Amino acid sequence: MNSQKHQPTMYEAFVKKATLKQYVYSNTLSTIKLIKETIKEIVSEYKDQFKNTEKLIPFEYKERSKFEIELKFGGDVLLFIMHTNIFEFPREHEVMKTSYIKDDKDRSYCGIIHIYNFLADSFKYNRINDVGYLIGRIFINKDKYYFIEGKKELGLLYNNFGNIKMDKKVSREIIESSINYTVNFDLLTPPYQNVQEIYMQDIKYAIDNMALKTGKRLGFKFQADQ
Repeated sequence: MNSQKHQPTMYEAFVKKATLKQYVYSNTLSTIKLIKETIKEIVSEYKDQFKNTEKLIPFEYKERSKFEIELKFGGDVLLFIMHTNIFEFPREHEVMKTSYIKDDKDRSYCGIIHIYNFLADSFKYNRINDVGYLIGRIFINKDKYYFIEGKKELGLLYNNFGNIKMDKKVSREIIESSINYTVNFDLLTPPYQNVQEIYMQDIKYAIDNMALKTGKRLGFKFQADQ
């Protein structure tokens, strides 16, 4: 009797949470699609502007999957990758302290699109040990409001969450900011003491498989660019 009495409440809670996550997922999926279309437009604009250039610097995109797109420019690659699950912020996260979330806790459930920077040669030569860097995370909620955690040009204050919805203009600003940040995020020589020794097996493996690790800040603390 007691279990039957509580079943409607259990079902209602399940349906409510599942419906909420479906809304968030749908908004996140539409955002990655929007980013894909915006990247295509940016690439097309670049090719039109420099079509008469004798040696055109590579600036191209590749749709790697439904949830992932690659943008290659010069010696860099940006990967925009949507996670297929929905997340809630931890209680101690700054965004949970905003009035926007306090007024409706369901707003704290978000989909995530990660923005990674890799060296183009890492893909070209299949250097599987190379290092990529997370330069930003886009969070999208049930109402299609967003905010970004990221480095320098990509950072957005938490108190802006709830003020700006994801749209074509915003997606372009995010992509352009990601490109600008990447262009200014240079490949640095690692500290000498980090590379002065190498095992014979490592150099043999490196020759066979390009296993020597390469990354823009290899051997440096990533916080140094803050």
